[in-house]
Amino acid sequence: MAPRTSTPSLTAQAFWLLVAKTVGFALTMALPLVLVRALSQSDFGLYKQAFLIVGTATTVLPLGFGMSAFYFLPRAHDRHAAVVQHILAVHAAVGGLAAIALCVWPRLLALIFGSDALVPYAPHIGAVIFTWTIGTFLDIVAVARQDLRASTYFIIGSQASKTAVFMVAAVAAGSVGALIMAAIVQGVAQIVVLAWYLHARFPGFWKSFHWPTLRTQASYALPLGLSALVLKFQNDVPHYFVAHAFGASAYAIFAVGVFNLPLIGLLRESVGSVMLPRVSLLEQQQDPRPILELVASVARKLALVYFPIYALLMVVGREVIVLLFTAQYLSSWPVFAIYLTVIPTGVIVLDPITRAYAAQRFFLLKVRIVLFAMLIAVLALATNRLGLVGTISIMVATQLLGTIAAAARMSRVMRVTRADLAPFAPLGGIAAAAAAAGVVAAATRLALGPASPQTVVIVCGATYGLAYGGAMIAARMLVPEEWALVRAMLDRSRMIPTRRNVIC
Repeated sequence: MAPRTSTPSLTAQAFWLLVAKTVGFALTMALPLVLVRALSQSDFGLYKQAFLIVGTATTVLPLGFGMSAFYFLPRAHDRHAAVVQHILAVHAAVGGLAAIALCVWPRLLALIFGSDALVPYAPHIGAVIFTWTIGTFLDIVAVARQDLRASTYFIIGSQASKTAVFMVAAVAAGSVGALIMAAIVQGVAQIVVLAWYLHARFPGFWKSFHWPTLRTQASYALPLGLSALVLKFQNDVPHYFVAHAFGASAYAIFAVGVFNLPLIGLLRESVGSVMLPRVSLLEQQQDPRPILELVASVARKLALVYFPIYALLMVVGREVIVLLFTAQYLSSWPVFAIYLTVIPTGVIVLDPITRAYAAQRFFLLKVRIVLFAMLIAVLALATNRLGLVGTISIMVATQLLGTIAAAARMSRVMRVTRADLAPFAPLGGIAAAAAAAGVVAAATRLALGPASPQTVVIVCGATYGLAYGGAMIAARMLVPEEWALVRAMLDRSRMIPTRRNVIC
């Protein structure tokens, strides 16, 4: 398979990947809203516990081996089939071991969560882990090949099928067991599609084992995978401590407070996915300046969305919680308010750089191990005294320390000087515009007085959007490429026939 001769712009790649993930999000947005209303608070907490263990296992067990596709597919052009075969085999092996462990030792779940509630579902949860661990490679391989059409279909299709099977299970049975069975169906469907895609794009991949390539993949992926493992545990461990210390009902409150804002995650994943192959190619040229410019460009694009979302949610976040999850989860607001702090810092995307500069993978691993050990020590000694708010504060502080340490290290490796930071200057203007619009939204919130959550979110959101848009236009913060993209979207929307046009 020959390397691609042209490279589409990062903005275009990230935009279309974001569109696919946004459509996928729109298909699944109703799911948590239905679940919090179909399940009791205790059952919803139990459901979150079950899929907490699934999420941790499917992310941690492969040790980041699947991400090696982003590094090797742009480089090892004559070993593509071997690369994907090795990844698939590793995913299947570790997923199978996890499934066997839960079948043999189901009380492991009781040990983790301090309750026997999930023990009867242990074999089924193992089956979910096995199928999902294999199926997660579907999105990775398509994006690593920069096959945007296929990745778009896969993202939208997987989210649509997940919504369908979960909604049927929730409406028909309304039980945790039914949702777990639906997850197994979803996992099997993804494996079938993955097998078809790999056979079509990498014919004979299943017989392409190549020991030297596997050894090279492992030497690259395992240190980074261990680092990602520690980071995943660092993010998930507070969940386990809360679930074990306070039970399913309290964990439901905590889980709602730290729910991932869909657009934030979708945008970062989209940008990071297309940024990683680009950074990998630039690193081969031994010139860090283009990489730094790329990081600054990505940071500015993310800031255009992240900063206003953060400012607006600090004004109307309480109403958003009630609107999405009902007043039953209003006590999640303090947790949510603290968790929002990670949004502005997310504009600096460092993971593609640490993966491209493979020699730095051990430093990142050491930093994350130290932070993880500190987090475990604090939570083990003081979770009961910290409560939900204290636990989320420790969790956020640990994440920020890790980001600062990684940024400092990569700045030193790339020999960044103060003059090199000039491309990051627009972040200050975007932050100022977001803050100014936040003041306008806060004044609007005060003027509304006691109002329904729907009214507060709609009115304040509209006010904020107008104020932020006006500030951005006045400061001329958008570059020509982004204006062209906006104009193209507007032109396409005008081409869609409206009901009035059709009638006429």
